[in-house]
Amino acid sequence: MAQCVQSVQEFVQDSFVPMVAVLCSEEAERVTRKNNLNFAELLRPFCRLTSEGHMRDPNNQVQVVKNLRIFVNNVVTSPNRPPTALSHAQSKILNEVVLSCQPQEGVVNNVVTAGDYDLNFSATTPWFETYRENFLQSMPASDHEFLNHYLACLLVVSSTEAVPVEQFLKLSQEQHRIQHSGEYTNPKWFIPNTLKYYVLLHDMSEGDEQRADAVYEDMKQRYGSQGCYLLKMNTRSFSAEGDEQIPDPWSQYLQRNILHTQDTLGDVTHTVNSSAVENNISAAEVDSHHSTDKDGVSGSLESHPLQLDITSSSGSLHTLGAVKTELKKGARDPESLAGGAGSHGACLTLNDHDHIRQFIQEFTFRGLLPHIEKNIRQLNDQMGNASETFLLVSRISKDNDFLMATLYTIFGVLSVLGNGILLFVAYRKKSSLKPAEFFVVNLAISDLGMTLTLFPLAIPSAYAHIFDLCDVRYPPEAPELQIRKMADLCFLVQHYELAYSCYHTAKKDFLSDQAMLYAAGALEMAAVSAFLQAGAPRPYPAHYMDTAIQTYRDVCKNMVLAERCVLLNAEILKSQGKYSDAATLLIKMTSEDSDLRSALLLEQAAHCFINMRNPMVRKFAFHMILAGHRFSKAGQRRHALRCYCQAMQVYKERSWSLAEDHINFTIGRQSFTLRQPEKAVIAFRQILTNDSRQTATQQSAFLREYLYVYKSAIEGNEVSLPQLPLPCIHCSATRVYFGHERRLAEGEKQAATHVSLDQEYDQDSADMWCHLEEQLVAAANRGIVPVNFQPTQCCLNSQTDNQRHPLAVVEEPIIVEVTFRNPLKVSLALSNLSLLWRFTADDAPPSKEKMTNELAITNEEILALGMTQKDDIVTTEVIQEFQMGPEETKMARLRLLPHRTGQLNVVGVVYNLAASSSGEMAANTEGQQTFDVMVVHGKQDLMIQGPRLNQTKEDKMTVRHGHDQRLNFIVTSPMPLMEIFFLQFPTALLCGEIRKAYVEFCNVSSVALCGLRVVSTHPDFFSFGSQATTPLTPVSPTSAENNSAYKTLATPPQSGSAAFEMLVSAEDFSQPSGVIDIPIDGSTLQPGESTQLPLWLRGPDQEGVHEINFLFYYESTGKGNKISHRVLRHTVFICASRSLSVQASACRSCVPPHHSLGDKGGGGTLIFIDVENINMSEAGMREFHIVQVSSSSQHWRLHKCINPAKDKDCKLTSRERAKLCFRATRCKPQKATSDAIKKYTFTDLNLGNERIISSSTPCGDFFFRGCQTSESQRLDAPSSRTSCSSKSQSCVSTEDRSSDITNIVRKCNELDLNIIVIWKAYVVEDNKQLILEGQLHVALQTIGKEASSLTPREEAQEMVLLKFKSQLPPPVILPSAELSQLVKTSLHYPETYTHPFVQDSLCVVPVTLTLSNCSLAQVDVIIDLRHKGTSPETLEVHSSFTWVGQTQYKLQLKPQEVLCLTLQACFLQAGVYNLNTPRVFAKPAEQGAMCETSQQTASPSLIFINNA
Repeated sequence: MAQCVQSVQEFVQDSFVPMVAVLCSEEAERVTRKNNLNFAELLRPFCRLTSEGHMRDPNNQVQVVKNLRIFVNNVVTSPNRPPTALSHAQSKILNEVVLSCQPQEGVVNNVVTAGDYDLNFSATTPWFETYRENFLQSMPASDHEFLNHYLACLLVVSSTEAVPVEQFLKLSQEQHRIQHSGEYTNPKWFIPNTLKYYVLLHDMSEGDEQRADAVYEDMKQRYGSQGCYLLKMNTRSFSAEGDEQIPDPWSQYLQRNILHTQDTLGDVTHTVNSSAVENNISAAEVDSHHSTDKDGVSGSLESHPLQLDITSSSGSLHTLGAVKTELKKGARDPESLAGGAGSHGACLTLNDHDHIRQFIQEFTFRGLLPHIEKNIRQLNDQMGNASETFLLVSRISKDNDFLMATLYTIFGVLSVLGNGILLFVAYRKKSSLKPAEFFVVNLAISDLGMTLTLFPLAIPSAYAHIFDLCDVRYPPEAPELQIRKMADLCFLVQHYELAYSCYHTAKKDFLSDQAMLYAAGALEMAAVSAFLQAGAPRPYPAHYMDTAIQTYRDVCKNMVLAERCVLLNAEILKSQGKYSDAATLLIKMTSEDSDLRSALLLEQAAHCFINMRNPMVRKFAFHMILAGHRFSKAGQRRHALRCYCQAMQVYKERSWSLAEDHINFTIGRQSFTLRQPEKAVIAFRQILTNDSRQTATQQSAFLREYLYVYKSAIEGNEVSLPQLPLPCIHCSATRVYFGHERRLAEGEKQAATHVSLDQEYDQDSADMWCHLEEQLVAAANRGIVPVNFQPTQCCLNSQTDNQRHPLAVVEEPIIVEVTFRNPLKVSLALSNLSLLWRFTADDAPPSKEKMTNELAITNEEILALGMTQKDDIVTTEVIQEFQMGPEETKMARLRLLPHRTGQLNVVGVVYNLAASSSGEMAANTEGQQTFDVMVVHGKQDLMIQGPRLNQTKEDKMTVRHGHDQRLNFIVTSPMPLMEIFFLQFPTALLCGEIRKAYVEFCNVSSVALCGLRVVSTHPDFFSFGSQATTPLTPVSPTSAENNSAYKTLATPPQSGSAAFEMLVSAEDFSQPSGVIDIPIDGSTLQPGESTQLPLWLRGPDQEGVHEINFLFYYESTGKGNKISHRVLRHTVFICASRSLSVQASACRSCVPPHHSLGDKGGGGTLIFIDVENINMSEAGMREFHIVQVSSSSQHWRLHKCINPAKDKDCKLTSRERAKLCFRATRCKPQKATSDAIKKYTFTDLNLGNERIISSSTPCGDFFFRGCQTSESQRLDAPSSRTSCSSKSQSCVSTEDRSSDITNIVRKCNELDLNIIVIWKAYVVEDNKQLILEGQLHVALQTIGKEASSLTPREEAQEMVLLKFKSQLPPPVILPSAELSQLVKTSLHYPETYTHPFVQDSLCVVPVTLTLSNCSLAQVDVIIDLRHKGTSPETLEVHSSFTWVGQTQYKLQLKPQEVLCLTLQACFLQAGVYNLNTPRVFAKPAEQGAMCETSQQTASPSLIFINNA
C-alpha cells in the first residue's frame, strides 16, 4: 500500500474512538450559530487531548491513556435499519469525495529503482485516505458491536435562558426518551445508564457573567462539580472581525455536504454523463443523476449517515426540513457559501479556543474516563456472576447440529418402522397374546407416540440452526454481549491486553453458539487488540482477520464490514512488511458491485507490489492498468488517467510496442476528454516517436492525425514558435566546435591535426592533453599553475566538463552539430533549418536576470513572423532542405558567426515540418477529415541536462543535476590564430634514427602572437636544437639529399684512437619542466607572417607503432583578454623498426697502478660493448656501420679503444654481432672544479675518418632528453618500494646502519657513464642509395651490471599473500657480494722460481700484496695468512708451503688509497703452488664487527718452483 500520513497505530486508534452525543437548547444553538457553527462542530477541532489520562482497571492497576480523541456529534434519530451494503447516496458521496481529492501539482514524487526500472510516482494516495476516512465515518451502528455507540451525552443550555435548570431537565428527559422508548433504532447507546454531562454556555458579549456564575454554582450543587461545566465564549464582538486575524481550525473538520459550486457540479455531471456513456448506463439513470445534482442535495440525503450534524425534529431540536432548506440555499448561492467558509469562529478569540480545549479536557478526565472505569468494573463483576437463565440458547456447534439431526432422523425412521411392525404383528395375533406380551405392546405404543411427537420438532430445529447462523440474536442482558461490551470499553481506553482477553473469550462463546456475525466481530477486534498491545507479547493473529473477512463476505453477506476489516488488516500487514499478503487480501476484496472500491483497492495492491523488498514492477503496472479501467468505469477520469500514466513508466521502451501504443492512445483520449490538449499531444506524440511495430501506412495516418490535434492545440499562438515533436533530437549528443575548419594540406605540407568534429572523444586522451597544457601554463607562469586555470576545450560534447561558459572569439565561427532521428517508417521533409539564439551585449547595464532577458536580442520573433534575419550581430547559416529517410539518424552542422562581444546562447532549432498525403483519410478524435499537404512551422528547444551531482549528502539523497553550459557562449575580443605545417615529416623510422624535418608557423589572424612553446608526450622524440650549439645547417629543405643531420669534422686516422673531449653544461640542452621554447626571430609573429624552423627527430628505442602528441602554446601580445592563451594540437603515428641492439658492461681493471701510469687514471675500468644487427624487416637495408662511440658523464670518460682492429669501423649485416672494448678513466682533477660540478664531459672515439661532435645538436639534445626520461623512470621506481609499516626503534636503527653500508657500497661501485653509439645505415630505395644516421644510448650505472639500449619489458608482479600476524623484523642481511668489492687485492710474484733444494731445504720467495680501497670512505682491513684452502682447486696443487714472518695484519686504508705489502712464502719442495690463500676482511671504519666480510678470492695465483 501507499504511504500514509498517519502511522498504523494512529489510524486504528482514530478509527475507533469514544462517541459523545450532544443535545442543545435553541438558545444555546443560537449562541453557537454566531460563529457559523453548531456546538458539535465547535468542539471538533479540540477533541484530541494533548495530555495523558489515567484510570484503573479491574485489578486496580493504573492504565495510561495517551493521545486520546473523542468524537462529538449531534443526535440524529433514524428508524431505518442499518444496511449490509452502502446505499446509493453513500456511494455517490464517496465518489464525489474521491473526485474532489486529486494529486497536488508540484509535489516531489517518489522514485523507486528496481533493476533497470526507475519509476516516478506519488508515494502517498490522499484520495484513498479520504475515502477510507469517510467510509469509516459513514458506517452505521450495529447490534453485534458497541464501538460506535454513544457513551455519554452533553446537555448544553445557554445562560440567557430564563430557568436553565428546567432546560437541562427537558434535555435529560429527551435523551432518556430517545434511548429507552424503543421508537428509534438509531442512535444506539453503549450502556443503559448513559453519562449526562451538563454544560452551561455563557455568551460574554450578551449575558450577565454574575448570573452565569450563580447558575453554575447551583448546577454544582445539583449535579456535582464533576458533572457540569461553565463554558464562556464569544468574547469578541462580530464587528471586530476584520481587526485581528484568528486562525480557522474548523475548515478541515467540517462535513462538506456540498463539495463544489455550480460550476464544479456541472463538471461532476459531465463526468457522470461521460461515465454513463462508457458503462452503457441508461439515459433515464443519467437524467436522474443530473436532476439530483441540480438540486444540490439528493432526496436520499435526509437519512444519509454522513450528515451527523443534523438534529431531530422533536422538542427544541432543529428539524431536518430546515437543515435541508439551508443546504439548498447554500448550494444555490455560491457567494454565500464561499463567504461563510471563511467566517468560522468569528466571535472567538484565542482565549476562547483555550477555554474550549480546557472544557474537553475536564469533561474527558473528570467525567468520561471515570464513567468508563466504573462501567468496566461493573461489567467485570457481572461476568463473574453470569446468569444461567439463557438455557434455551443452543450451544451446539454446527458440525454437532448436523450429526444430531442426522441421528434423530435415522432413529426416528427406525423407531416408527420397528414399532409399527411390532404393533401390526400383535394386532394380527391379539387373541393369543400373553400378559408379558401386552406389556411389550404398551411400551411400543408409548415409544411410537414419543417418536411421532418429539422428533418432528427436534429435527427441523437442528437443521434450521445450521442454515440460520447469521440471524442469531442475543438479548441485551446476554453475558456474551456483556463480555463484548467490556472488551469494547477497554479497547476505547487503550487497555488492549484486557480487551484482547475479553474478545478472545467472547469469540469462543459466539463460535459455540454459531453466531457468526458476532464471532467475526470478536475475531476482528481481537486481532487488532493483539497488534496494538505495547511490547507485542503475542504475534499478530492474521488468521483471525482472514476468518472474519471470509465470514463477513461469504456467510453474512455484509460487504461493508468486510471492507472495513480488509482496510484494517491491510494497513497492519503493510506495517509489518507483508506486502504480498496485503496485496492478495486487497485483490480478493474486488468485485463487480462497486467499481470505485475495486479501483481504490487495486491501486493499493499495486503499491504493495512496488513496495516489496524485491519490487514486482510488472505486477505493479498490471494492477495499475486494472485500477485505471475501474476508475474509468466509476467516472473517475482523472484518477484513471493518473493510473495509466504511472503504468506507462513500466511499459515504456520495453519492447511492448503494441501495448505501449494502446496505453498512449488511452491516455491521449482521456486527456482530450478532460480538456488537456497538452497531455493529449504528448501521448499521441509517444505513438509516433517510439519504435513502434505499426506499418508505414498506419504511422503516416498517426502523423497526420497528430498534426491535426497539434495544430488545434496551438491555434491562436502566433507570438512564439510552437514546439515540434519530430524529428527526435538527441540533445545530449549535441557537439560544439569553436574555430575554422581544418585547412587541407598544400603540396608537401602536412597541416597540424588539431581538433575536429570528425574525431571521437576519448577521456584518457583528454586527460593527457590537459596534463600537457598544465605543463605549458606552469612554464609560462614561472612554474606555478594559476588557481583559475581551465583547460582549453575546442570541441564540447556530453563527456567534457561543461560547467563553465565556453569562450568564443569574435569573427571566428561556432559550429553546432545537432543529431536528428526519424523514428517513423515514413520520410520527413525539413526546410529552412537554422539555430535559435539569444544575444546580450557587453555594454548592457548589469541588472537582475529578468532585466537581462528583457535586454537580450533574439531571432525567434523575427523567424516567427517570417522576416529575414539580420546579420549585424550574428550571422546565422540556414539549411534550405534537410531530408530524412525512414528511421534515419542524421547530423546537421549549423554555423554561427558572432560580430560583437557579449553572451550568446543557443536555445534551439527552428524549421518547417511537412507531412505530405495524396488525399487519404485520417481519423481523429472528432471524426473523419481529409488532409492535404500540411506544413507546420515550429521549433525544438535544445535543453541539455547536466551531469548527476554526487558530491554532498543532499546530492546523494536526491536526484540533482548540474549545469551544462556548452550552448551558452561568452564572445570575447579578437585573439591570435596560428596554423602549423610540417615538411618532410616521416611516418617510419628506425629505432634511434635521426631525421631532419621542418616546421612552418603561420599567423592567420589580425593579432600578433608571442610566447611560442611546445610540449610532447615523447620529449625524447624531437628537438628544435640548442641556440648555443646549433650548427650552421641550411634552412631550405632543398639542400643536399644526403645532408648529414650531425655536425662532423674531418679527422685523419691516429694511432691509439685517442679520445676528443669537450665540457658541456646540461642547462644548454635540457629544460627541467620538459617544455621547449620555440626559437623564432624576435619571439613575436606578426599578423599574416610565417616562419620556418628545422626540427630533428629520433626514432623511439622500442619497435612498434607509437602515438606521439604535440601541444603548441602561444599568447596574444595584448594583455587583459579573457582568453589568456591558445593551444594547437598535433598527433602523429610513427612506425619504429629494429636497428641495432647495444649491450654494455663494465669491470675493474686488474692492471697494477704502476703499469697504468700512462693512462693518468690510476687503474681505470674496462668497458665492453656488444653491438648486434637485429634489423630483419627492411628489404633494402644493406648494412650498418658503427662510425663513432662517445661517452658523457660528470665523473668518467672513455680514454682509449683497445680493440684488436683499432681504427676500423664495424660493418654489420643482418644478425651479425661485434664486440668493442674501451678503457674508461675518471675525469682529470683539474676538470673537477666547483663551477664544473653540473657539467658533462663528452668524449668522442671515432672509428672512421669523420668525427661527429656529440656535444652539439642534435646528438647532445637527444642524449640529455634520454637522460631526463630514464631519470624520471628511475626516480619513480624507489617510491613504489618505500611503503612499509612502522617498526620499533631498534629496527629503525638497524635499517639506518644497513642503509649506510649500502650507500658506501653503492658509491664504491657507482659508475654513471653514458655510452653513445653512432651508426650509419645504407639503404637502397627507388634505385637510390640513402644513408640513414642514428644513435643509441646505454647508461652504465654500476660496475658489474649489464645495461642495454633496448627497453626491458615489464613483467607482471607475483601475487604476495597477505600477512596479518605481527612478525619480528627480519635480521639485517648485509650484501656480502657487494661488500667484497670494498677492497681490491692482487698478488705480484715471479711466475717461475728456481731454487737448489739439495743445498738449502727452505725456499723463501718475496710476494707483494697490493690493496686498493675502491670506496670513498675509510676501510679497516684485516689480513690473515693462516688460512688454508680447502676448495677442490687448491687441493689439486701442492699446498705444502707456508707464509713466514708476520701472519696477521690490521690496516686502515684511506679513501681510494693503494697500499703495497711485502710478504714471504716458504716452500719445502719443488712443485706448483697456489699463492692465493691470504684471507682478507674489510669493513667500513665506523661499523661493527657484524659488518665484516671476507673478500672474494680471485683466480688461483700459481707459481712454479723448480729444483736447480
